[in-house]
Amino acid sequence: MQDYLKFYINGEWVDPVEPRTLDVENPATEEPFARISLGSKADVDKAVKAAQDAFPSFSQTSVEFRAELLEKIAAGIQARAGDMAKAISDEMGAPMWLANAAQVPAGMGHYMTAAKILREYEFEEQRGSTLIRKEPIGVCGFITPWNWPQNQIACKVAPAIATGCTMVLKPSEIAPLDAMIVAEIFHEAGVPPGVFNLVNGDGPGVGAYLSQHPGVDMMSFTGSTRAGVLVQQAAAPTVKRVALELGGKSPNIVLPDADLNQAVAGGVMQMMTNTGQSCNAPSRMLVQRDKQDEAMAIAKATAEQVKIGAGADAPKGAMGPISNANQWNKVQDLIQKGIDEGATLVTGGLGRPEGFNKGYFAKPTVFANVTNDMTIAREEIFGPVLCILPYDTEEDAIRIANDTVYGLSGYVQSSDLDHARKVANQIRAGNVHLNGAGPDFANGAFGGYKQSGIGREWGDYGFEEFLEVKAVLGHSPA
Repeated sequence: MQDYLKFYINGEWVDPVEPRTLDVENPATEEPFARISLGSKADVDKAVKAAQDAFPSFSQTSVEFRAELLEKIAAGIQARAGDMAKAISDEMGAPMWLANAAQVPAGMGHYMTAAKILREYEFEEQRGSTLIRKEPIGVCGFITPWNWPQNQIACKVAPAIATGCTMVLKPSEIAPLDAMIVAEIFHEAGVPPGVFNLVNGDGPGVGAYLSQHPGVDMMSFTGSTRAGVLVQQAAAPTVKRVALELGGKSPNIVLPDADLNQAVAGGVMQMMTNTGQSCNAPSRMLVQRDKQDEAMAIAKATAEQVKIGAGADAPKGAMGPISNANQWNKVQDLIQKGIDEGATLVTGGLGRPEGFNKGYFAKPTVFANVTNDMTIAREEIFGPVLCILPYDTEEDAIRIANDTVYGLSGYVQSSDLDHARKVANQIRAGNVHLNGAGPDFANGAFGGYKQSGIGREWGDYGFEEFLEVKAVLGHSPA
């Protein structure tokens, strides 16, 4: 059992004010392998005070100082990539191939991107006799999830450091160990005391209090829409800025002129990546009705080729376990709901895959003949479950795609790029991927419409969330 019982506050590893521990479980074995401390209001108070004390000096540091700091952090992550990948694999179940190929590099990339953007970013602009200044918002509270833990920490911490903010991080108590390694890297990189503070804990004990804390100027949360609403409600009395990156039920429109085999097989594999635990996963595949049978056959063959495994033993491309028991049970309940409501179970289904008698492993599952009023088409499943919905016309496909409370991502497949672009312009979502295009950390803006969130992450759009705008009137002679 590994113990990580201290918090990182004001540049030091400190004991919790009220000792209370939580076991961290490996989802592949269902056994605890580490312990953390759960924080209290008193720990949050200490961390916020440290961030407040550090803000006046850190907010005035030079662009070059902060850019070099971000580069040192990225180098530190690269040096400890193996440790971090192992921690992520153990705590949330990503096979080592995925932890090494995507989980760790995604986080590291945000620090490098932030450093590059920072050196070119215009914090001041003269407009006539008025100067427009963009200044750091202050102390930021961060609550991050377990599905892409390093990526989601970096999405918030990198632009906060770049813009001169100080912060308190509460990582997911399900996947906290990679965050502890980040704190060690920050310390070695020379991040000034109080700029970055880490308090482990659960939502009721730390997250809610951090959200309502009067010393916090901004909250940034990534997780479920339900929990995001609670963060926003807790933050409202102090009128702090709130940025939310929430759930999704992203449509993947396969247009009639697309290469059906490529589009369907690619959509299945993208859905199964990270065991379906991505808020922007293409979970609703829309296929022209007269091609649904062919799409079902392709999806079935593709899903049944997905390998299952854990840790270093999992082959490249294999799918790991769902990250925790509660989520596994939710996925099972929704699979049963799909069966009960009359969707066609193409492959997969209830229970663990063959050969697995422990661990939160789920079967790669495909449903077809799904209608958009079914529960599995409305709710975010957050597991390896793909729904295929038939459509009659292109207008019908766009209507179905937009008929959701979510609006995080969309996907369009077509052999005609102009055609794909026209359809993309009609999808109500913050990101639309054409013909399998991947993420763009430097130039993209990640975030959603409707109940998928408020604000944007990545690139210079991510900077904007952490800046206040000040107009200095009469700055120059008229």
